[in-house]
Amino acid sequence: MTDQLSEESKSRLLRVARESLEIFLTSGQRTVFTSEIPELLKKRAVFVTLRKKVSGNLRGCVGQIEARYRLIEAVAKTAIFSAVDDSRFPPLEPDELPNLLIEINVLTPSAPIKPEAVEIGKHGLQLSKGTSGGLFLPEVALSNGWDRLTFLEELCRKADLPKGSWQETDAELRSFETESWEEN
Repeated sequence: MTDQLSEESKSRLLRVARESLEIFLTSGQRTVFTSEIPELLKKRAVFVTLRKKVSGNLRGCVGQIEARYRLIEAVAKTAIFSAVDDSRFPPLEPDELPNLLIEINVLTPSAPIKPEAVEIGKHGLQLSKGTSGGLFLPEVALSNGWDRLTFLEELCRKADLPKGSWQETDAELRSFETESWEEN
């Protein structure tokens, strides 16, 4: 993956995510963050994952596959969406914040990929067929110990599609790579 972010920018983005959450969860206000750093001003697609510190359990994960906002703005918005708009979880309460770890994934633009070219740990995948679709970040297959076939079948399941749908001619399989980091 090209365009790696500096350590300074990664630290700044983690602070932006946490500050956005603190301000939004206590006041309902959204903060506008600014920067003079060019890499934070490029439009980038981003996912923000929230996990419980002790158990590591997922508490929210939301993002975009399309680069719609400047990176600093995308992280601020997406952190809030992960906290309050992930339909799998109730909205985050302010008292949960100290017990959460924030992870940020910055995505490369997606591109079509053939199933046999998928590399576990390198590629994130997006599958769409008709009105159904699903997406997994690259680390999902790694953390679950999936091989390529399992990755593709689990993606079908997540997209609410029948097993093997990834093989059908009207299914679109796209891949992307991510640069990810989290709070210590």
